[in-house]
Amino acid sequence: MKSHAKAVVIGGGVVGCSVLYHLARAGWSDVMLIERSELTSGSSWHAAGGFHTLNGDPNVAKLQAYTVQLYREIEELSGQPCGLHLTGGVMLADSPERMDFLRLAHAKGRYLGMETELITPSEAKSMFPLMDERHFVGAMWDPVEGHLDPSGTTHAYAKAARKLGAEIVLRSRVTELTQAIDGTWKVVTEQGTVEAEHVVNCGGLWAREVGRMAGLELPLLAMEHMYLLTEPIPEVEAFNRETGREMIGVIDFKGEIYTRQERNGILLGTYEKAAKPWSPRETPWDFGHELLEPDIDRIAPSLEVGFRHFPALENAGIKQVINGPFTFAPDGNPLVGPVQGLTNYWVACAVMAGFSQGGGVGLALANWMVEGDPGFDVWGMDVARFGEWASLRYTNAKVRENYSRRFSIRFPNEELPAARPAQITPLYDIMVRDNNAVMGDSWGLETPLWFAPEGTEPKDIVSFHRSNDFAPVGQEVRAVREGVGITEIANFAKYEISGAGARAFLDHLMTNRLPKPGRIVLTPMLNEFGKLIGDFTIASRDPKDGADRFMVWGSSAAQIYHMRWFEKHIPRDGTVDIHRFDQTLVGLSLAGPHSRAVLEKCVDVDISKDAFRFMDFREMAVAGAPCMVNRLTYTGDLGYEIWMPPAYQRLVYTALKEAGAEFGIVDFGMRALLSMRLEKNFPTWFRELRPIYGPFEGAMERFVKLDKGDFIGREAAKREEREGPRLRRVSFIVDAEDADVMGDEPIWAKVGDQDFGTVEPSHGYGAPRFDAKGAEIATAGGGIVDGEWRVVGWVTSGGYAHSVEKSMAQGYVPADLSQDESAGLFEIEILGRRRPARVNVEPPFDPGGGRMRA
Repeated sequence: MKSHAKAVVIGGGVVGCSVLYHLARAGWSDVMLIERSELTSGSSWHAAGGFHTLNGDPNVAKLQAYTVQLYREIEELSGQPCGLHLTGGVMLADSPERMDFLRLAHAKGRYLGMETELITPSEAKSMFPLMDERHFVGAMWDPVEGHLDPSGTTHAYAKAARKLGAEIVLRSRVTELTQAIDGTWKVVTEQGTVEAEHVVNCGGLWAREVGRMAGLELPLLAMEHMYLLTEPIPEVEAFNRETGREMIGVIDFKGEIYTRQERNGILLGTYEKAAKPWSPRETPWDFGHELLEPDIDRIAPSLEVGFRHFPALENAGIKQVINGPFTFAPDGNPLVGPVQGLTNYWVACAVMAGFSQGGGVGLALANWMVEGDPGFDVWGMDVARFGEWASLRYTNAKVRENYSRRFSIRFPNEELPAARPAQITPLYDIMVRDNNAVMGDSWGLETPLWFAPEGTEPKDIVSFHRSNDFAPVGQEVRAVREGVGITEIANFAKYEISGAGARAFLDHLMTNRLPKPGRIVLTPMLNEFGKLIGDFTIASRDPKDGADRFMVWGSSAAQIYHMRWFEKHIPRDGTVDIHRFDQTLVGLSLAGPHSRAVLEKCVDVDISKDAFRFMDFREMAVAGAPCMVNRLTYTGDLGYEIWMPPAYQRLVYTALKEAGAEFGIVDFGMRALLSMRLEKNFPTWFRELRPIYGPFEGAMERFVKLDKGDFIGREAAKREEREGPRLRRVSFIVDAEDADVMGDEPIWAKVGDQDFGTVEPSHGYGAPRFDAKGAEIATAGGGIVDGEWRVVGWVTSGGYAHSVEKSMAQGYVPADLSQDESAGLFEIEILGRRRPARVNVEPPFDPGGGRMRA
């Protein structure tokens, strides 16, 4: 075993071997994988081995498409067969709601280039004659599904990596990780110590333990997962003889089961409601190629449904029951990327769908380590998406919930209850008890979504269509627009960046010019490739002891993501200090034409239009409490953001409510706020603004000052401006019926044979294809074609804009179409029906912005 390596990968499952292979393929031949036992000694060896490309997150779906495409390559390079069976598969809908879900999935597939098809139960039965079609209302066919040999595939990755120069060390458990002052990691194993520049935690079932060696508590949990193998089934053998084909894979959502052919029988697995964690606190190091004791009684309810839906299975003999542990993160997606607060410590774990996602995870992480960027939008997998609130107990509760709902519909307005409340503000009881609020989970924090009418239950009726919140949210919006409203904004990220080098530091990170003391700016932040990685409000406080002080607000969900970036670029000379407030600073937003009159009654300073201008910042007492006040709101109306320590929030809230009583002040929630931002064409972070878009694509150019001096991403931004963006964020008014867009719907345009040039599918436009090095291949614009209509873009977010009474959407289309407001040019597919849509360049509410500046 070598004593030095550029990178050490810990863990020899399919993910660890994929990471090793991709690092070696990227040119890092001096890499080593260390495995405590043999390859596939964790979850990989007993996996069912299924793979598919469909995923609720289109960005993850693209990485799954890459994974499936990769298998032929590693077979050829390694000489090791993966045992591929590309059978195709169907998802079965037993209800109209589930059929709506499949329509959404099918629509997402359009702009990803997936060739899915909505079919009838009879058509599904012709491909899988074991089913009783009377129990179903429809299905979706996906030709890119199948299964493989888990052990063979893992060894194919490993052999391919070895051919590229990588080293694999077996039967040598890692026992300790320490980091020297120069950043070098000492990886202590049973066979000796390796010094490495980078460490990658691919520990699988032992990822928590490997994380704890570095002081981390990673949010993942292993769950027992069962599947059974049947004896030969005559109907399966007859189908094989008559068609010469293998049976397809099937997902039955009602039964919470999946099936595929295994030899002459069927493999049937379940994600049962009675989910059972395995080793919830510590994973024993001596566990390996063992299986867990089967518990057929636990999966009996799913089997009963499965036997009704697939009668031939009821009489089939059970040859074997496999029960083994798989790891999950709280939301079911992997944990991938660099860990904030540590240097060169990377994770790729909780990849429960390792044979669908392992290749994409390995590619993204290798890109990230070698090039400094994953090359894809991987937010859905980024380890930084969880905060400190994702504790061991939170994770255990949330993983159990996620596992038990794996085949359940997740509605766009559905808030799941497990592990809540994790964090609350001082107003929580007032909102819930007194104001009848329906609360939502915002990065672990309870946040008011909307307020149910008095005498009604504060609860969402979940639906893909407009639901019971529609009228109350409309009332909240109109009350703000016509009078005044108040809402909590504790769910923002809050930082103070101070010190002698603070201005230079922020100036280097941000695209806009920094404000003078007492003023505010809005500014994006770019990475080295000129892509949007942040969107901030920055206020300049009065200097203290000669040092600049800046308050910075951003997306709460990106706090760890942004702290990781800040720490990467902070000067090492101690001239900059960054303080993340999290919930030690909370806030209220006061908005509407009467908001100034309300605030004036609670302060003892002049806040008239000229004394406290739009985009001013001031520290002042509100109701006697020390506060920071921003003269702006996300509603696009006259308003204020008021920030205070939690100890003062109830005092300030109560005073503002009392002062606003004569003006009819109302509480409004996040759904009303998001409705109002649509009317102003305001984007949101991680929907419209993401790391795959440039600032000109995102229509953020007025906040990008290319002439201000150097900043990260400036040269790439100048190139984007010079060449012109290929895509452009636009706002639509949609002729919707009883359902509004939810995000990720395809945008159609009547453009005939018009060519929009070359568009990279990393934007979701066109079928994702990859070259031999894992880079996406650019494809000509055009997308899915239907006569003169083509899929030319995709929706990022939307909903109903209540004060202008319009259904609205935002999304990305080719730049050449972005200014065309013609009727009849665009359609947006909502729940399987294409609805007319029209670009509106100017926001429909207060296009001149006079209300904000009043």
